[in-house]
Amino acid sequence: MSAWFADCEETSEEPMFEQPTFGQRLRALRIKRGLSQASLAGDVISTGYLSRLESGARRPKLRVAEYLAERLNVPMTEFEAPPGEAGPAAVQMSVVAPILAAAISGADDDTADTLADALRTGEQWDPALRWEGLWLLAGARGRQGRVDDEYALFGKLVELSDELGIPTLQARARTQLSRCARIRGDNVAAREHAAEALRVADEIPLSDRVAALQSLVSAEAELGFVSEARTHVDELCELTEPAGDKHHAEALWAAATVRVRQNDHAGARELLERALLILDSRRDLVMWIRLRLAAASLYLQASPPVTDRARTVLEEVAPVIGLVGTELHQQQLLTLRAHLAFGEDRLDEAREICAQVGDEPALLSFRDRIRFGALCGRLRIADGDRDGGIEALQSLARQSEAAHNIELVAEIWRVLAKTLAAGYPATPKQSRARSRVR
Repeated sequence: MSAWFADCEETSEEPMFEQPTFGQRLRALRIKRGLSQASLAGDVISTGYLSRLESGARRPKLRVAEYLAERLNVPMTEFEAPPGEAGPAAVQMSVVAPILAAAISGADDDTADTLADALRTGEQWDPALRWEGLWLLAGARGRQGRVDDEYALFGKLVELSDELGIPTLQARARTQLSRCARIRGDNVAAREHAAEALRVADEIPLSDRVAALQSLVSAEAELGFVSEARTHVDELCELTEPAGDKHHAEALWAAATVRVRQNDHAGARELLERALLILDSRRDLVMWIRLRLAAASLYLQASPPVTDRARTVLEEVAPVIGLVGTELHQQQLLTLRAHLAFGEDRLDEAREICAQVGDEPALLSFRDRIRFGALCGRLRIADGDRDGGIEALQSLARQSEAAHNIELVAEIWRVLAKTLAAGYPATPKQSRARSRVR
């Protein structure tokens, strides 16, 4: 906290604006400009103090209001309610503010459910406040693994963003809708939503353009449009290279994924190693975890699998996931360990891990669920249940085809052919049955 801010906190200067009107106007102006609380606060005031101002819990001092007006590039009069609106706005804000403040400061299920109830009955909410409420609720549903609910909420956010006519919000809502569609296995819709996000790219911050491009590349790669994905991922790397931060690490990760689809496994490994070196865990620990899990997955998808490097990365990330990882991270780690064990012919360990994960790792993306199901099918064949394993893999291929994921379909057929070629022996029961048939 700066000395300037501390002085503002301690001064006896009388506040010049009434709450909750000031907080409502401040929040609406911030959202309209596509700014986070941290971006608006800058290095002068704390985000906690800004949050209290927006919720109406604190009244702003003159110097604070002047600073915020300068950051937003608006006159001070913008913090006043329009004539005739102060009464209803104040009543609305007094109801809405505590709910939003609770959702911002806490991520428990009860808070999310309270917010959902308020949104269902809050059709008269200020549109900007409603947008923020829907955004917070969508994030909560995503953390809970309720992808269908998350997808529906981002659909509402797209509609509301169009009503507001704010390009930044239009792009962000569509990018997140694209991500949810991809997780659900609908890559056609994912590609459409990401392309729509990019249509307003000239009017949005670079970080939002980067996010939209990443979603577009992922969808194109899943659909088998590798040439288009390569073009867009090269653009993505070029955009992010000057900063060299986590966005560039994500871009290199996306580029590595495309290289794998092109069977350029050496190129993919080089890009992954660069991405792993760029990202510092102290800058973004969650991204650090995600990148290492993704790297291990791509190492195991290489031909042949780079099992030694995958093992090293998983051993590095496992203790961190044990301390701060989410349930999704735990599922990803377990399934990758199962893939690694199978790749190293430790079949008993692979079976044990698969039993621990269960039949339906619901938090995983569509691709990861299919790949895990394929591993379980391979284990059935290895255990002698040849017909059951083949049937399971064929079913997964049909699901992938229905999702227009041709590359994943091809991967499953390759896996099946490789597993059958390995010549796993049948169980004694099946051997006797075949003897009787002969």
